[in-house]
Amino acid sequence: MSTVAWTWAPVVTPVRLRQKPSPKFERLSGRNTSVILVDAGPLVALFDPTDSSHARCVEALESIHEPIGTSLPVLTEAFHLLQQTSVGALRLMDFVMDHGLQMLALDEQAIGRTFELMIQYADVQMDFADASLITLAEINGLSTVFTIDRNDFTIYRVRRGHEYIALNMIP
Repeated sequence: MSTVAWTWAPVVTPVRLRQKPSPKFERLSGRNTSVILVDAGPLVALFDPTDSSHARCVEALESIHEPIGTSLPVLTEAFHLLQQTSVGALRLMDFVMDHGLQMLALDEQAIGRTFELMIQYADVQMDFADASLITLAEINGLSTVFTIDRNDFTIYRVRRGHEYIALNMIP
C-alpha cells in the first residue's frame, strides 16, 4: 500500500490514531459490545485541526480502549464535510486504509431497517448516516456512539427485542 507523502507541518496525533486494530470491512460476529460506533462529526474533527471540536475529540479518542467502527454512509458524510482534497480527507483516507477504523457492513436487510428508521424519525430528519449507526447498533448489540451530534442521538433509540434503549455517547 502506498501512502501520501505529507508536506505540511505535523499536527499532534494521538497514539490511538496510529494503531491498526482490525480488518477493513466486516460484519461483527456474534454480539461484540466492545466496538464503539463513530459518527461523521468526530471523524471530521479528528482529522481537521481547525475544527472547533478537534481537541475535545482527540482527547475523547485517547480515552477509548475499544476498537472503533463506522458505516460507509458515515464515511461518505465525513468526506463530504472534509472536502475530498483537504489535508483532513487525506489523513482520514490513510486512517481507514491503515485499519484504524472498522468498516461495518450493511446488508440488504440492514439497509431496509435503516430506511425504516429514517421514516420513523422523519420529524427530526434522521439522515441515512445516523440511521445506519442505529441499525449497526441493533444488529451487533452495540451500545456506545462517539458523536458530537448529541441533540439527535439523545432522541434516537436502539431496538432490543421489545425494548428501546438510548445509546451511551462519547464525549
